[in-house]
Amino acid sequence: MMAAVAAAWLSMLLTPDAALAERRVALVIGNAAYQNVAPLKNPAADARAIAQMFRDAGFDSVDLKTDLGNAEFRRAVRDFTLQANQADVAIIYFSGHGLALYGTNYLIPVDAHLVSDLDADDEAVSLDRLVSSTDGAKRLRLVILDACRQNAIGSAMRLERREGKLGAANDAVGLGVSEPARRDTLIAYAAKAGTTSVEGDAPPPSSLRPCSKV
Repeated sequence: MMAAVAAAWLSMLLTPDAALAERRVALVIGNAAYQNVAPLKNPAADARAIAQMFRDAGFDSVDLKTDLGNAEFRRAVRDFTLQANQADVAIIYFSGHGLALYGTNYLIPVDAHLVSDLDADDEAVSLDRLVSSTDGAKRLRLVILDACRQNAIGSAMRLERREGKLGAANDAVGLGVSEPARRDTLIAYAAKAGTTSVEGDAPPPSSLRPCSKV
């Protein structure tokens, strides 16, 4: 039911003459050219399709970014925070690799070098950081994640923390549940939280249907 609610909100926001919002802004990120694991095929094309969808819907600002490294990723999120502070609706879409580690969800820049779990905070960007960047929007905040692909990043990492020895890392089963701090904030997953999706040859998502919301 929550997925249906998220889809309904999105369909209304994508109406060019939507009366719900005075100012709508979006940050769209597609990371495909990973340097330390096999590159992905679809995120860049998916991101371009999503960005065009927002432009066609009359969004005031759509910032499209592809193949972001660590510094560029963090800078893009910082800059979007300033835009969201002046907006009624703020949306972030991310396509690429993601993993869950000790209860924290991370999105992976293309130049990330994750040798062990100790590298996660420095080499990856936490989902909480993306969510908090939308906090300034007055009406609605939405984060859409196509970052559930099972990948070799987590399985190759050494677990150095004590929790790792207890099996607390959860990188192999996609992103975990995340609870937004603010009301009127939605997180939509491309696959059910705690599961993975497979990168296939399907066409870009011209009509997005989020399948999970927390």
